[in-house]
Amino acid sequence: MIKELSWDKARKKCPSDLLNCDSTEELNPLVDIIGQERAVEALQFGLDIPEEGFNVFVSGEPGTGKKTAIMNFLGQKAKSVPPPSDWCYVNNFKDSNSPKALRLPPGKGAEFRDDINKFIDEMKKSLDTAFESEDYTARREETLQQYEEKKQELWSELNKKARDADFVLQRSQIGILIVPVINGQMINEQQFSILPQSVKDEIQGRRKKLQDELRSALLQFRNIDREAEEEIEQFNREVASFALEPLLAALKDKYSNILECNQFLDAIKNDVLENLMSIISSQEQEKPFPFLMGQKVDPLERYNVNLIVDNRELEGAPVIMEMNPTHDRLFGAVEKEARFGALVTDYTMIRAGSLHKANGGFLVVQVEDLLRSPGAYESLKRTIVNKKLEIEDLASRMGFISTRSLRPEPIPYDTKVVLVGDPQLYYTLFQLDPEFKKIFKVKAEFDTSMERNDENVRKYAQFMCTLSGKEGLLHLESSGIASVVEFSSRLASDQNRLSTEFQEISDVIREANYYAKKDGDELIKAEHVKRAIESKVYRSNLIEEKLRKMIENGSILVDTKGARVGQVNGLAVLGLGNYMFGKPSRITASVGIGKKGIIDIEREAEMGGPTHTKGVHILTGFMTNRYARDNPLNLTARLTFEQSYSGVDGDSASSTETYALLSALSDIPIKQGLAVTGSVNQKGEVQSIGGVNQKIEGFFDLCKIFGLNGQQGVVIPKSNVQNLMLKEDVIDAIKEGKFHIYPVNTIDEGIEILTGVPAGELKENGTWTEDSINYLVQKKLDEMAKKSEMDEE
Repeated sequence: MIKELSWDKARKKCPSDLLNCDSTEELNPLVDIIGQERAVEALQFGLDIPEEGFNVFVSGEPGTGKKTAIMNFLGQKAKSVPPPSDWCYVNNFKDSNSPKALRLPPGKGAEFRDDINKFIDEMKKSLDTAFESEDYTARREETLQQYEEKKQELWSELNKKARDADFVLQRSQIGILIVPVINGQMINEQQFSILPQSVKDEIQGRRKKLQDELRSALLQFRNIDREAEEEIEQFNREVASFALEPLLAALKDKYSNILECNQFLDAIKNDVLENLMSIISSQEQEKPFPFLMGQKVDPLERYNVNLIVDNRELEGAPVIMEMNPTHDRLFGAVEKEARFGALVTDYTMIRAGSLHKANGGFLVVQVEDLLRSPGAYESLKRTIVNKKLEIEDLASRMGFISTRSLRPEPIPYDTKVVLVGDPQLYYTLFQLDPEFKKIFKVKAEFDTSMERNDENVRKYAQFMCTLSGKEGLLHLESSGIASVVEFSSRLASDQNRLSTEFQEISDVIREANYYAKKDGDELIKAEHVKRAIESKVYRSNLIEEKLRKMIENGSILVDTKGARVGQVNGLAVLGLGNYMFGKPSRITASVGIGKKGIIDIEREAEMGGPTHTKGVHILTGFMTNRYARDNPLNLTARLTFEQSYSGVDGDSASSTETYALLSALSDIPIKQGLAVTGSVNQKGEVQSIGGVNQKIEGFFDLCKIFGLNGQQGVVIPKSNVQNLMLKEDVIDAIKEGKFHIYPVNTIDEGIEILTGVPAGELKENGTWTEDSINYLVQKKLDEMAKKSEMDEE
């Protein structure tokens, strides 16, 4: 006789005094990742190894706390790594479309930017002071006077030559006029026109000779002006250099060990000297229309420093988690602004991305979001492989538009990238992307459960302590801790394991905290945890209640009393989002003479899934192996889920269908107070299935509606006993003998419980024990075979 499962085996209790504490307040907060030793070892390896391509892909189901655990782990790891460099972009005075990148020690970037801003202000003052000084004005005037005297001397010589030739030189807006003189009087054009031709020719000859001399003199005028300008320009450069030198010397001395900074300072000096007059003249200009945004009339802005990465406040390497990994947010962008109807930009509008901020540290990205962003995944791979971080317009890179824009100098890139995603995405990328396996060589897989032992239970309680302290929740009383631990084992569907779906656990604790505060308690107790779990179920089980109501009013036929031939209560599981519940169903079998074998009505109606179809074929194999050793199975049998309209899949009903078929062939009724789940193999062994708790509870709730009579229960695979974490009301009913659980290993054990008739054993002569189920089934099949042969004859 099969032994019934005792109530204490149907749920593994957690003693309230297991941790020797009254509440989580007495425990230390959790520091390490719990239950993920394999993943932690992989993470440690991936982050420590310096060789190329050893970036990490963290794989695991949603809700297991991957991202939180990773960030905590990386936060600790980053403390042992020195802060990386600051990065700035500055103007490239030779090619403004290619700004230069400056690398500075951490914290020096902001300091250098501020020093340059201060330098610009001081340079304005120094230049103003120098060029507005009396000494400068006096020396400039003196220089100009010298050249003016040269010009006057040359002009005097020209005038003398003109007088000697009977001409007068007159300056006008259009040049120098040569006016003829006759008898000491200047003549105009009209007077000139009435002169005799011989006189006019003679005057024109003298004029032409004077014009040649004048042309040479004008060239000398221009040379004198050019010399004056060059001398003034050189003088201005000397004055400006003298004004800039102490300012630049101080900066060069401060940043003497940073070559790029010194080169930039030299470039500033050269550019200031090259554009000195525009800089000086701009000091006196004001914006004519200050209400027009975007106007830039100050040429000194070209010397500003654009600090894009500032690590002055870091105490270790940066740890960046990008929650929205679009191309621009990852790789930065060159912003543009509208000025008078046109979009313009410059190096000061370069903005850093997450990769810039994580450079020299760690970057964490959700791979699903990364793949959804156009161009982001390919650009990330290229950056990792080339070890260069480029800021590039996505539309231009993909060839959608071709506009002239900035091409900032690439920055050396050295970052450990951690992608986070589900296992399916990992396998997909591994199979379809040849570069993926070369770049992300380390896989850290987070498990959905961990072993339930005293040490892990204590760590679990420490996690509760951490959550309470972090979010300002009430601490959990010892009974509350025990309830959460038991709920965790139910989530893991294993008495000996705890769930690592910390998101689900945290939500239950948060909801229990709400009820505890509502009741005015200072600690979260078991009753609050139980209430939180029940409330969560109540918010999601509307469909379950409606189905149960349909069974109760007879719309869906399921018996919980009596006995029927060829009819068994099967147990299925329905999943609705985050809620899963058990649904009892009537499974029937009909048999007759024929050669069509066992027909799966669900498959014939194209409502059966492949796994269910496989289960029926395995059932056929079992029947053939056991009962067709001497004669073929000359029968036509049909199996179906009654009142099933939405399709069936899974093999967990294959044992149930076997029992229904054996009952139909033996003509022995099956107790309708019992329900069955479990798959079967061709040797008649009953195998474990999923959702065993929900299946049992679904049938138990139905039996409660029709009334518990002490004869009801379920038959489950013995290998599923370790998965039992049943609700308290089911445990109480088992304890009181009102509900029963029968774990079985074989079909023979199951059919004995369902019918109360021995299954029978195969004797040495190849026959079964008389009046047993197997005997009656074999007898029926043999009779059907003989009848079929007679019909053929």
